[in-house]
Amino acid sequence: MNAADLRKQFPILQQEVNGHPLVYLDSAATSQKPASVIEAVKAYYEHDNANVHRGVHTLGSRATDAYENAREKVRRFLNARSTEEIIFTRGTTSALNLVASSYGRAVCGEGDEIVITPMEHHSNLIPWQQVAKATGAVLKYIPLQPDGSIRLEDVESVVTDRTKIVSVVYVSNVLGVINPVKEIAAIAHRHGAVMVVDGAQSTPHLKVDMQELDCDFYAFSGHKMCAPTGIGALYGKKELLERMEPIEFGGEMIDHVDLYESTWKDLPWKFEGGTPIIAGAIGLGAAIDFLESIGMEEIDRHEKQLTAYAMDRMKEIPGLVIYGPQSGRVGTITFNLDDVHPHDVATALDAYGVAVRAGHHCCQPLMRWLNVTATARASLYLYNTEEDVDRLVAALLKAKEFFGHAIG
Repeated sequence: MNAADLRKQFPILQQEVNGHPLVYLDSAATSQKPASVIEAVKAYYEHDNANVHRGVHTLGSRATDAYENAREKVRRFLNARSTEEIIFTRGTTSALNLVASSYGRAVCGEGDEIVITPMEHHSNLIPWQQVAKATGAVLKYIPLQPDGSIRLEDVESVVTDRTKIVSVVYVSNVLGVINPVKEIAAIAHRHGAVMVVDGAQSTPHLKVDMQELDCDFYAFSGHKMCAPTGIGALYGKKELLERMEPIEFGGEMIDHVDLYESTWKDLPWKFEGGTPIIAGAIGLGAAIDFLESIGMEEIDRHEKQLTAYAMDRMKEIPGLVIYGPQSGRVGTITFNLDDVHPHDVATALDAYGVAVRAGHHCCQPLMRWLNVTATARASLYLYNTEEDVDRLVAALLKAKEFFGHAIG
């Protein structure tokens, strides 16, 4: 793939910021959207805008077909067995909360165990804290190695026959580390536990296969993979989803309503109460079409090469510390520069048109493990180039010089 040509399909990248061509390095927070996705959403609103599964008129039928066609695209993209296993959600956060609130609270009791890691995003930490508080379950953590990676022998020692749930991020949004979720799932299953995977940072970058990973639940967000904001999905094994109760009640998810009792629709609709995010789902389907037209293996290859280049270039900067493993990672590069606060670093880079993230990245326990209050983060995606990396390094050197003079 040619990233320089590819970026021409992203209207937002064709602008200047503070007098400089935009270098967007914040895709881990949200990716930019290609024209094909923008047009798909626009076409729905201009030609097919209607509610789904309800009207028998032409617009309603077209909207329903487009919405359910998007579900099939997600099923194929994840290699799930059936569209019954694909629940549309607002994103990873709502998907993980659904699993925790419906499945977690039902299966956990006093003294049972929920196993996670210190690198989890708050979306995959706080819901399990709440389950533990509500049920009396114990929250346990798989320890991290000095570079932030996980050893399978540590997983073996933490997961026991009392463990009901293991929930692990596939790719860390801070460390960039790729966790061995397939092997962790096998360990969880040997102890009778279910495996939950936070796929927010893996789905945009890696080819994922539910049959190969054999996880029980997998959550992801569309806006990190070229789709609109406010849409994502939960994959769950059918036999587990069938046993779970919905946590949102109202229109669309019901089968029969009486004055005192109600019954629910079949999968997947029993978990999709109310008017769904129709345009978002259609945009997600268009984003999947876009990514598949490039090829996830090709995207992965490009990002690996670009990440290696970026790691080498950034090591040239004196006083810059990069967190996480040196290899076996995606293009999420978290760093600090000397004693300069990361917010100041990000502000300085923005003056040169370079957009990076700064803060705790919704990972406060991990920040404490790293012994920092915050970091800066440059995250690469399919539309980034070596020129973008060179611009980042040049801007960091200028920032270092400026703050060095200011401090001196």
